[in-house]
Amino acid sequence: MISDDIVIDIAREMVWCIIKCSAPMLIVSLVIGLVISIFQTVTSIQEQTLTFVPKLVGIFLTLILCGSWIITSIVNFFQNLCEMFPQLIG
Repeated sequence: MISDDIVIDIAREMVWCIIKCSAPMLIVSLVIGLVISIFQTVTSIQEQTLTFVPKLVGIFLTLILCGSWIITSIVNFFQNLCEMFPQLIG
């Protein structure tokens, strides 16, 4: 029988995996948005679409650089979960 502790541990590991896998893209997007926002404030340019392309390019570059690490983290989580299946079922 599955205990509540095991379910909570799996959920905690899942949330941690989501956070650490999404953090690089979110941090890059935040930094680029902050830099563009400061640039817009200094130059008084109030174009809403100005941040879109730099953020998109930054996120793609981050995916290229960190993609293998992200996939490895997700695969490791899934492998650990699959290794626990006999324990969870029995």
